[in-house]
Amino acid sequence: MRRRLGLGVKIAIMMVLTTVGASAALAVTVYTIQAGSARDRFVTSATLGFRSDVRQAAEHRATCQGNRTNCPVASASAYMHGRLGLTWALVDLTPGASNTRDGRYIPVDGNTGWQASQLPVEKIDEANSAMGQPVTYSSEGGNGSCLVVAGTITPGIVLAEFYSTAGLDHEVANLRTQLAVLTVVVAFTAATIALLAARRIQRPVRAAAAAARQLGSGALETRLPVHGHDELAELAGSFNAMAQRLGQSIDELHRKEAQQRRFVADVAHDLRTPLASLVALADSLNNPDHHDRARSIELLGSQIRRLGVLVEDLLEISRIDAGVADFRPETLDLAELVADAAGMVPADSEVAISSVGDTTIQADPRRVHTIVRNLLSNAEHHGAPPVSVAIEGADPEKVTVTVADSGPGIPDDLAPVVFDRFVRGDRARAYTEGSGLGLAIASENATMHHGRITVRTTPGAGAAFTVVLPRHARASAPSATGGFTG
Repeated sequence: MRRRLGLGVKIAIMMVLTTVGASAALAVTVYTIQAGSARDRFVTSATLGFRSDVRQAAEHRATCQGNRTNCPVASASAYMHGRLGLTWALVDLTPGASNTRDGRYIPVDGNTGWQASQLPVEKIDEANSAMGQPVTYSSEGGNGSCLVVAGTITPGIVLAEFYSTAGLDHEVANLRTQLAVLTVVVAFTAATIALLAARRIQRPVRAAAAAARQLGSGALETRLPVHGHDELAELAGSFNAMAQRLGQSIDELHRKEAQQRRFVADVAHDLRTPLASLVALADSLNNPDHHDRARSIELLGSQIRRLGVLVEDLLEISRIDAGVADFRPETLDLAELVADAAGMVPADSEVAISSVGDTTIQADPRRVHTIVRNLLSNAEHHGAPPVSVAIEGADPEKVTVTVADSGPGIPDDLAPVVFDRFVRGDRARAYTEGSGLGLAIASENATMHHGRITVRTTPGAGAAFTVVLPRHARASAPSATGGFTG
């Protein structure tokens, strides 16, 4: 199986390749510039020396004696023989004097050895026709490379000087070696730095991987230390945020699971009583010796109604949990809706309703009606008269509805869970028609409007439930665990 490279190795390789590539490109650039500059200086120096020799050789003709026809060659030869340490050759291109062999001119004089073979016809002819301007070219021979500078002393007489480039080649070779060594040193240094940097980067990455494994094994409290403000710190912060959200989600799932188990147990318990009563009443009605059939029919109807209310509440809760509950907002007057809800709740005394400000909102009338009706029913059956409803509409963004009673209030142990499902107090257990779902349904309906319900209770002085609803309602989105988010 092919082994994959680790992150540290990949980082090191990339850093080394990048550094070596940049160093090599820089070395090539420096070498090209320095070598070209050195060669240009060499050519310039050789050309200046050649021009001086041509000028001096031309002036030396005044000393020429004897055969006047061969004077230019003789005078130039006499001068050049005095130039010690310089390799040179003279070529006579006057009519009838030139001599060639294998495409090369044979010099008439000079102190050349192998350099005599470095006089190609095309280069010397070019120098002869260059109107006194020197022509330079490189040549290779048995003793190494050289720079040849050729030009005319007088028309038809060409002087060629040979300058060995061994020193220049040695200097350029040294430069090339130095740059190569420098590139190797840079590559080694880059590899060392890359390995150190990769290890430093690997440590937090490996810590994150270990933390992820711990988190996956169930250690939800696992967190990474956050140092600095770089990408690794951002990674650690994101991991911690993810771990926190995951822990919250799992806690919520556990809470929902426990709630569902309690829900099933409570439903089974609440269904058992009316079903047992229905079975007993049905058996008594089938008994021909039973005399109080009217009372049995009345009790049968009461249990059926109770069972119907419970089933209807359970269906509503299940639709809310599934996120498929209907939400149809429209403009409505809360004062009129509260009055209608109060008329539907049997009460020992009249409910006092008061309102201040603008009481119109956009909301689902059926669900708001359910909220108010359930709160009034709770106040009537579990509180004590007088019951009052106060509507506050002075705020332009929200409207509040407060339902208060004069009962004993809510016990301290019941207040934190009063909106949970199937929660009942001691007084509520005596109310046989209740299901324990009224306040839970009211709270879910308020949440669907992006509102909320709070309770304020004073022992012996009653309880006050306050509903806060925004004026412009919009449906909440279903949450991941069912129901709607506020």
